[in-house]
Amino acid sequence: MFISPAYAQAAPGAGGGTDMLLSLMPFVLIFIIMYFLILRPQQKRAKQHQEMVKNLRRGDIVVTAGGIVARISKVIDDNEIELQLGEGLKVRQIRGMISEVRSKSEPVKDETAG
Repeated sequence: MFISPAYAQAAPGAGGGTDMLLSLMPFVLIFIIMYFLILRPQQKRAKQHQEMVKNLRRGDIVVTAGGIVARISKVIDDNEIELQLGEGLKVRQIRGMISEVRSKSEPVKDETAG
């Protein structure tokens, strides 16, 4: 009655390293799944957005991040564009805040190449 049961302990041996690898395996699998389901598509979407913003030109109809639909009247520099919201109403917008290009305009014709 006063005797406690004795539990056998596993002797440390050659199998100690594989136990650690097996215990880390679920974390590695979760990271791999998260990379392919979340991180990779997000990087691809960011690259497409960056390419779209780089190719903006005068005459394109765009939608801003605030939901405003406007036409590009002037490309100011690498960071800013000028949008025409209506007759005589123009605003400056940061290029990165363009969320969608609704319609692309025809390329500007170079009159000196004629």
